[in-house]
Amino acid sequence: MKSIIRSAVSLVLVLVFLSSAFADDSFLNESPQDRDQRMQWWRNDRFGMFIHWGLYSVPAGEWKGGTGHAEWIRTTAKIPRDEYDKFRDQFNPVKFDAEQWVKMAKNAGMKYIVITSKHHDGFCLWDSKVTDFDIVDGTPFKRDILRELTDACEKYGIKMCLYHSIMDWHHPDYLPRRGWEDWSAQGADFDRYVKYMKTQLKEIITAYNPGILWFDGEWENTWTHERGLDLYNYVRSLKPDIIINNRADKGRQGMQGMTREGQFAGDYGTPEQEIPATGIPGVDWESCMTMNGYWGWNKTDKNFKSSTDLIRKLVDIASKGGNFLLNIGPKPDGTFPQESIDRLEQIGKWMNVYSDSIYGTTASPFERLPWGRCTKKQQGGKTLLYLHVFDWPANNRLLVPGLKNKIDSAHLLDGNVSIKFDTVENGITLHVPGEPKNIVDTVIILQISEPLKVEKVLPTQDENGVVSLSVAETKIHNDKNTNLHVRVETKNGHENIGFWTDYKNTVSWQFKIRTSGSFNIKADMASISDSRFSVSLNKKSFDAGADSTGGYERFKVQQLCQTSLLTPGDYTLEIVPDKDKWAPINIRSITIEPAK
Repeated sequence: MKSIIRSAVSLVLVLVFLSSAFADDSFLNESPQDRDQRMQWWRNDRFGMFIHWGLYSVPAGEWKGGTGHAEWIRTTAKIPRDEYDKFRDQFNPVKFDAEQWVKMAKNAGMKYIVITSKHHDGFCLWDSKVTDFDIVDGTPFKRDILRELTDACEKYGIKMCLYHSIMDWHHPDYLPRRGWEDWSAQGADFDRYVKYMKTQLKEIITAYNPGILWFDGEWENTWTHERGLDLYNYVRSLKPDIIINNRADKGRQGMQGMTREGQFAGDYGTPEQEIPATGIPGVDWESCMTMNGYWGWNKTDKNFKSSTDLIRKLVDIASKGGNFLLNIGPKPDGTFPQESIDRLEQIGKWMNVYSDSIYGTTASPFERLPWGRCTKKQQGGKTLLYLHVFDWPANNRLLVPGLKNKIDSAHLLDGNVSIKFDTVENGITLHVPGEPKNIVDTVIILQISEPLKVEKVLPTQDENGVVSLSVAETKIHNDKNTNLHVRVETKNGHENIGFWTDYKNTVSWQFKIRTSGSFNIKADMASISDSRFSVSLNKKSFDAGADSTGGYERFKVQQLCQTSLLTPGDYTLEIVPDKDKWAPINIRSITIEPAK
C-alpha cells in the first residue's frame, strides 16, 4: 500500500514545486505587530531541549577503532552509503518512552522540544510516504517517534518543534556528493531533491503541527539565497504562525549565528556552542549548545558541563535577551545518558524556585554586573529586576551600579525575605544575608514603580588605588571575517575569556582613574605557550607579553607591562595580539595596580 501511495505522491511533486517555486514574499513583510504576536510564546519560554537522535547513535561514536565521531559519523568516518544503511537493522530503541522524555524536559523547566526529524544522513524519525529510509519501514522498531513525542508534548503542555536538515547524504539527487565518496552524481537533479524535501516538510507540518522548524545544513553551495527565501515562504504558506530559524537562508554568520545585513529569511539567530558577548537590542536569538562535546551519542565522551555551568549559561543567555536550546544525545536503546539525566534534575531543582526570573523576562538594563547577571520583567505597571548573584559579597554589601531609581522593595525570590538597601553615589547598595540561599545563583528581586533609570558606571580604583577588571566587564571584538570567535567560557566554576585563537580578535575593558600615577598591568591568565601582544590605553600602546603557564586551565597572575603616567579620567584598555608572536591565552581578570 505504501508503494502505491508513494507513486501517487510522486505524481504531484511537480505541482508542489510549482506552487512554491515562486512563493509570495509577503511573509517576509509582515507587520511588527504580527511578528511580535507570532514570536510571543518563544520569547516568553526562553528554555528548550534539543534532541539529536538517529542511526548514528548505533555506532555510538566509534568506527574501526576511532572514537571521535557522532552524528556526522557517516562523513567523518567515510562510511559508504550501503554500509551505513545496515545500521537500520540495529536501530531498535525498545526502551524509548516519549512521555518519560517529555516529563524530563518539563521537570527541568524546559518549555519546548526540538528533535531531529531528519539529520544530514537523511534518515527520518517518522513514517514518510516518499522514502523507505525511515523509522517505520527501515528498522525493527516500526513506531513513529515523532507521533509519540507530539502526543506526549500535547499531554504535558510542551511545544513540539522539529529540526530538519537541508543537506541529505542519502538522497540520490542531493548535491554535492562527499568528496571521498565513490558514488556517481550522474543523473542527479538538485531541483528534484528540493521537491522531495518540500513534500517531506508538508508531511511533518501537517501531521505534527510543529511550533518551530529548525533548519540546518544550508552552507553548501547548492543552497542559495533564492532557495532560502522560497523555502521560508513555502513553510509559512503551510503554517503561517510557524517560527523558522535563520538557517533556512544564507544569512547566518558562521558559528556566531547572527544574521548579517540584508533581506535574509529567518526569524531568529542561532549561535552554536557560544553565547554573544552582549545583548543585541531588537534581535531574536537562541544559543544551541551540547551538554558534553557532541550532539549525537558518543559513548566515550564524558566531558559534561557541570549543572552550575549550565544554569549560569541559561541565566546569562536570558540576561542578554536570548533563548537557550540545550542538547541531549540519546542512546540507541531510547534512553538518555545518565549524566544528562542528572543535570536535567539539578537544573529542574533550581528552576522550581527561580523560574520566574527566566520566563517572560527581557534583557538586563545593565551593561555588565561584576557579581552576576540581571533579567527584567514588566508586571502590573511596575518593573521587576531579578538580580542573579553568582558571587556572593564577602562583606554582605551588594552594589547595584548605576541604578538611579527609588526602590519600592527588595527581597529574596527564595523565601520572600526582605532586604534593606541604601542609595549611594554610584547606585544602590543592598544589605544581603551572610550566606546565599543558593550557591549556584541566588536571585534578589527589586521592585520599581517609576520609569527605569540606569547610568553607566565604570570600574575605578579602590582605597588602595587598584582597579580590578573581571570577565563581566569585558568587551569582545571579533573580526567579521573569521569564524574563530573569542568567547566567555567556564572552567572549574570560574569564567574566563577563551577560544582566542585568531590574532585579529581583541578584547577591551573601560575603567576610570582618579589618582595620577604609573601602573603595573597584571592578568590572571593561562596558556600553553609564550605569547606576545600590546596593551593599548586610549590608543597608546605598550609592548606586553605572557609566559606559558603549562596549560589552558593552569591560571597564574603575571605582569603584562608597566604604564607611564596616567592622569585622572576614563580609559579603554585593549589587548591586541602580535600577528607573528601571538599564542592563545585565557584570561580570568585584569588588575591595574600603582607601581611601587
